[in-house]
Amino acid sequence: RQIDAIGRMLRCELDNRDTAKRERLLRRARFPVMKTLDGYDYTHVRLPDGYTRDQLTSLEFLDHAQDLVFYGRTGRGKTHLAIALGVKAIGQGRAVRFCQTAELVLQLGKAKRAGSLDQILKDLARADLIILDEFGYVPFDIDGARLLYQIIAGAYERRSIIFTTNIEFGKWGTIFADDKLAAAIVDRIVHHGRLIEFHGPSRRMSEALMFDHTNNQSTTTSMPQ
Repeated sequence: RQIDAIGRMLRCELDNRDTAKRERLLRRARFPVMKTLDGYDYTHVRLPDGYTRDQLTSLEFLDHAQDLVFYGRTGRGKTHLAIALGVKAIGQGRAVRFCQTAELVLQLGKAKRAGSLDQILKDLARADLIILDEFGYVPFDIDGARLLYQIIAGAYERRSIIFTTNIEFGKWGTIFADDKLAAAIVDRIVHHGRLIEFHGPSRRMSEALMFDHTNNQSTTTSMPQ
C-alpha cells in the first residue's frame, strides 16, 4: 500500500511538471490566438502527391527538420493550421516560436543596432518549430532580407519552419530585393520541404456571411407577428 501511495504521488508530481512545462512552452510560443486541429476543414487544402493528412498532423516533419510552405490567398486557413500544428507540437513537449514575419524583421533590425541580435537568434535556436506567418506580405529591404536569411539558414537541417504566404516561389525575389538571396532560400526550402496549397473561398468571408445570416435570422424570428 505504501508503495502504491508513493507511486501515485510520483505520477501526480510528474503530471504537474508536464502541465507546467506545456504552459511555459505556450507562453514562449507567443501565439496570437489559440487554434487546434479539431474540426479543421481540409476540403480545399491540397497536399503534395504521396503525402497524407495523417503524416502532416503526426508532426513527423519535425523529426526530420523538414519545412512546410502554406501557400494561398488571404483568409484560406493557413495561419489557423500552422498554429494548430504548433499547439500540437507543444503538447508533445516541443518548443515553438510564432513570428509575424514583418514584425520579426523589424525586431531583428533593432536588435542588431542595439547589439542584442544574438539574444533573439539564440531564442529562435531553442525552438523545434518556427512559424513565419504572412511571409512576404511586406517586402524587405536588403538588410532585413539578410537578417531573415540568417534565421532560415540557421534552421536548415536543424529545425522546421512553417511559412504561410500568398507569394509564389517565382516571385520571392521581389520580397527580398535580391534574386540570389531568394534563390538560396528557396533552394533550402525545396530540398527539405513541402508545398501545401490552400484554395477555395475565403474562410473569413464565409464566417462573416454566416454570422450575418444568423443575425438576420435571429432578428427576423424575434420580430412581433
